[in-house]
Order: sequence, then structure tokens, then C-alpha cells
Amino acid sequence: MSYQFQYGKTALLQNGIAYAPRRAPAAVHRAIAAGNRLQNKPYKWGGGHAVLNDRGYDCSGAVSYVLREAGLMSGHMSSRGFLNYGESGPGKWITLYVRNGHVFLTVAGLRIDTGWGGGRKGPRWQTGSRPGKGHIMRHPPGF
Repeated sequence: MSYQFQYGKTALLQNGIAYAPRRAPAAVHRAIAAGNRLQNKPYKWGGGHAVLNDRGYDCSGAVSYVLREAGLMSGHMSSRGFLNYGESGPGKWITLYVRNGHVFLTVAGLRIDTGWGGGRKGPRWQTGSRPGKGHIMRHPPGF
């Protein structure tokens, strides 16, 4: 899985801020806006579960936040809970990569993850590849 910009299909990342493709569905625009709000938040184990707008987020808290703000779920889930979220396989706009103990997602081709790449901690947009061994793909219905 690696990022390759495709006009009209993938989000554009400039200075850490993502911009949704103009014709992407409204939920994708909302998901990207939510991911942008997480960019300066630190990693916090359990973050995003007890408090909607937390000071930090763990992997599942960040994914829950993005999906909830996009209108694609209510509440929050642990990484294990996402093993049964939505539908199996990759999505057209949003794909979750899930294994017991970790979850991350891509929105319009950009990955939001809490720790892989660049040594940064906390949820960040990333364009580079990461190993997906042991992860299964899930997606919100219709996305």
C-alpha cells in the first residue's frame, strides 16, 4: 500500500493538512476534516474512548473519531471491535486495516496512523507505505 496522487480520486496533502477531492462524497470530506483536527494531538493510550474531543488519541480512538465525525459510526470501538466493522475488503474511499491490537485507515488514499513512519507519535496523515501483514481490510458500507 503506497500513496500515489490521482486527480479526483486521492486527497492532496500539503504541510500536514489533507484536502479531499472536490467530487468526493460528503462523508469523505467530513472524514478528512476530522483527520485534520487530529494532526497535532499526541498518542494517548485509551485516548478518544471516554471523551469525544480528547487531548490525545490511540489508534482505535483516532479511527473511531474520524468515522464518527464522518457520520459512519456512533460511539467508539477498540481495535478488536473493528474486526467486524462494516463490510469485508477494501473500500472505494475509506479502508480500515485491522488486526487484534491495532487499527489504521486510509481516506481517499491517505493513511492516518498513530505511530508508523517518521518516528512521530499520535495520529498523523502519512503517504508512505507500511507493512500490512496480519491486518484485514474492512470498509464502511458504500465507501
